[in-house]
Amino acid sequence: MKDDYYWFWINNITGIANIKLRYLFKVFDTPEDIYKASDKMFEGVMGIKPDDIYSIKESRKSEYIYREYSELDKKNIKFTYPGKYNYPERLMNIYDYPYIIYYKGSLPQSDVPSVAIVGARNCTEYGRSVAGRFAEDFADMGIQVISGMALGIDAAAQKGAVRKGGYSMAVLGCGVDICYPRTNIELYTQLESNGGIISEYSPGTPPKAGLFPMRNRIISAMSDALIVVEAKQKSGSLITADQALDQNRDVYVVPGRIGDTLSEGCLKLLKEGAQLITSSKDIYATESINRYINCSKKDDDCMNSLNNNGIFEEGFKKSGLASPKNMVYSQINLFPVSLEMIVNNSGLNLVEAEGILLELELDGLIEEVSKNYYIRKHI
Repeated sequence: MKDDYYWFWINNITGIANIKLRYLFKVFDTPEDIYKASDKMFEGVMGIKPDDIYSIKESRKSEYIYREYSELDKKNIKFTYPGKYNYPERLMNIYDYPYIIYYKGSLPQSDVPSVAIVGARNCTEYGRSVAGRFAEDFADMGIQVISGMALGIDAAAQKGAVRKGGYSMAVLGCGVDICYPRTNIELYTQLESNGGIISEYSPGTPPKAGLFPMRNRIISAMSDALIVVEAKQKSGSLITADQALDQNRDVYVVPGRIGDTLSEGCLKLLKEGAQLITSSKDIYATESINRYINCSKKDDDCMNSLNNNGIFEEGFKKSGLASPKNMVYSQINLFPVSLEMIVNNSGLNLVEAEGILLELELDGLIEEVSKNYYIRKHI
């Protein structure tokens, strides 16, 4: 049998999910080894119970699993797994990476920056507009847009990317052959043709509330940075943001008005140290994006190429922003921000903050409009 079938088989055994697969792969090298293992070889494998061994044995003769595998091509569904040439490299950098990814359309390019945009389903028109506009800008910049195809902010962002001819990928909390919510069928069709739709859940898996928090870790993992547009105090977007931080991804937040329910989650994230974003170009400040666009040699041809592709503007080419600078620079926008607020929000001491502000001013990125009040010059 092909490796593909063994991987499909191991991921479709009743009762054997990611955690138990991890236990099995500590003992066995490949799914084929598990398929051919004797009962005795499973004894003593941590986390594997007699019921699990029985499920493995029964699955070897399952006509259902083989039939589902044989039907994938007819459904225009492909899949990949760790070790296969097209398994997303970003996923391998997280602890609980999925052992199989089903997809329709195409997978994102590993050498192109990706940004996730998430937020409330019952969003405001303002939030919908911001998400769509950011995504349109990212498409123009050549940045891939990742989201969950949910109503509200997710769909607005992905529609924005598609509208500008950019690449966007939806991570579903159900099988890739199911459009959920159904009202997004037009977007689903567009992504299938010109973007990507992925899921770790087998085709035919219906959407269930418990599956969505798990899929959120993939949204954040597939991205270099995460943007939260609108979010309540308790929401899936905050779960995604927490996972992004655990995965060492940069988290950006669009600020909202104090007192608005949909601003509570965003303001909470800002208090906890997330970076403020008021322009799509703010994304250039994150190191995880810059690693794709910095040249190893700063020659004119290289810089001209980056500029022509919409990656840099002159101020950013000069700045070489580092992490402490990111924290300070991300707080400054078109409205004057006080030195006191910058110190309080960044966690830096007064001397460090003043030094960084001076550097940013000399780089031509900010301006002191009155004593200890600063605005950004490149919006």
